[in-house]
Amino acid sequence: MVRLERHMKDLVASHATAEGRKILHRYATWHLLRRLRRRSRGKEITHYQLAGARQHLRASVHLLDWLEEQNLTLSTCRQADLERWMTSDDARHRREAGHFARWALSQKVARDLSFPAVRGNGPTQAMDDEARWGTARRLLHDDTLKPEDRLAGLLLLLYAQWPAAISRLTIDHIEETDGAVRIRLGAVPVEFPEPVADLARQQVAVRCSHAVLGRTESPWLFPGGQPGRPISAWAMGERLRKLGIRLAEARSTALFQLATELPAAVLARTLGIDITVAVKWQRAAAGDWAAYAA
Repeated sequence: MVRLERHMKDLVASHATAEGRKILHRYATWHLLRRLRRRSRGKEITHYQLAGARQHLRASVHLLDWLEEQNLTLSTCRQADLERWMTSDDARHRREAGHFARWALSQKVARDLSFPAVRGNGPTQAMDDEARWGTARRLLHDDTLKPEDRLAGLLLLLYAQWPAAISRLTIDHIEETDGAVRIRLGAVPVEFPEPVADLARQQVAVRCSHAVLGRTESPWLFPGGQPGRPISAWAMGERLRKLGIRLAEARSTALFQLATELPAAVLARTLGIDITVAVKWQRAAAGDWAAYAA
């Protein structure tokens, strides 16, 4: 978080006008950083969260720079000016700039502007459940693949876990009692079926044996190249892509299927997702997903 704050401070300082720096400071400090702290709930910020916040601020800087070149400010910018920017070759990060423009409207920094919103947290492309299960069967039974890659892939395909969440798992998230292996993704542990349970046992055993032999004291279930650090979310995503998994589509399919089988409250507690997100997915699963996405 400190590194992000320093990066944001540098971006804010890079803007030419005092009024622009004041607006950017408000947006970065009281909106982007506050939202990031609220969503992280005291946990370490992930790579994707950091990248997203930086991109949102960069987009706001690009938009303000363009307005300055046109001798405009947010308060004097009109819809025609905004649409001229959106259709120009100079426009970058349009989606993130839209987030900034809507914030500016809500704060009455701008007026009489309209920027189309993009709805998230729902299905965004056609889902192929048969392909998902085909990939899952390969990970369950293909002994030529690395056990840790098989386990990570199944956590995405079956339990809708993002690479960032998978990379933060420790051996303490896995527990075994009376022969049953469970993983704690949220408040309520989930029991693994075989052979997923066996893959989890293998990975925990490997991590524990490494610690005993003194090769690492890392508690992470999927350690990274740096001692004591987990694999990065980006590196985890790359490993999953090499298995042929399309990350966003696979997670959408898994969440959609789980939402048809579980109440929203149970979905949130078991998968570790926010209750509002779980409710949205359950609403999507109650009807046609294409109509929901539209």
